[in-house]
Amino acid sequence: MSKKIVHVVGTGTIGEPLIGLLCDFKEQLGIDHVTFHKNTPLTTDRSKVISLTKRGARLSTHSDKFEGFKAIGLKPEYTTEEAIERASVVIDCTPSGYGHDNKVKYYNKFSNNTLGFVAQGSEFGFGKPYARGINDQTLVKGKDQFVQVVSCNTHNLSTLVDTIALSEGEDNLIDGRFLLIRRANDVSQSGKFIPAPEVGSHKDAEYGTHHARDAALLFKTRNLNLPLFSSAMKVNSQYMHILHFSMKLKRETSMENILEKLEANDRISVTDKINSCEVFSFGRDHGHFGRILNQTVISKPSLNLKNGTEFTGFCFTPQDGNSLLSSISIAEWFMYPNSYEEKIQCLKPYFFDEV
Repeated sequence: MSKKIVHVVGTGTIGEPLIGLLCDFKEQLGIDHVTFHKNTPLTTDRSKVISLTKRGARLSTHSDKFEGFKAIGLKPEYTTEEAIERASVVIDCTPSGYGHDNKVKYYNKFSNNTLGFVAQGSEFGFGKPYARGINDQTLVKGKDQFVQVVSCNTHNLSTLVDTIALSEGEDNLIDGRFLLIRRANDVSQSGKFIPAPEVGSHKDAEYGTHHARDAALLFKTRNLNLPLFSSAMKVNSQYMHILHFSMKLKRETSMENILEKLEANDRISVTDKINSCEVFSFGRDHGHFGRILNQTVISKPSLNLKNGTEFTGFCFTPQDGNSLLSSISIAEWFMYPNSYEEKIQCLKPYFFDEV
């Protein structure tokens, strides 16, 4: 496979900015071509597709949809199968459930000539769970061909646990409890908004919601069995998810020590802001496609340390920015397993020490 080609399936809240990032940094990332799949020819999406093609991305769709795209002024270059077959890496960013369907229908057929396939957090069981900086050391070339990038909130939760608790020993977390206060939908989405705060159910007897379960499975790739539990609710906002965390630690620490750890991790940003609209606005003004690529933004005024062992606070989850980082990181690992760490440093301008 001479050329390095990344193919993105879907142009939603993760797919669209991911395609843009790959196009804008393809030279630094060592990518020759970026292609993307659009399923339905819609005039409401035409401006988005035109913008992405102007950046250098190449459009693909199902063969029976070609005429529909041409009718609205768009010209696909590849069929669905052609785009997948020629790709080095395929990143599936479709809505929940479609990734598994695509794996059965397409990806398994092209596994012999494709380095890797990546799906997003909703596709539980698609492949090995992954979050940049958390379990890179567990990736095995030639074995881990199918990878699931965990959800944006699972990134946030996992990074906190890894940085605060596990940095002082793998047995340092006695108990970790997390409440995900989720936005109702993205600012790009007009459906599924809710009129008032809505509580979620605990579908997993051990972990509560999928956020802690996915984080636990992520750490199990490192042979760690962590006591994690999460709850979730939605609020009638379109800005950002907020995570409330409470971790009970085995070893005493200080707030000074904790802040040093947070500030030393370039995947973590801190802020004196306490309102999600202000953090969201910073990302809109200074991020790439409005995204902050850090895995979490911790609100310093909310932090509390009780008895040196009980650490509590609030943090903001960047709107899919951490999933974008992990998607690019794993794609680079598939193509450049020995130098991907160096290549993804081109994204550092969109990591912020402070928001």
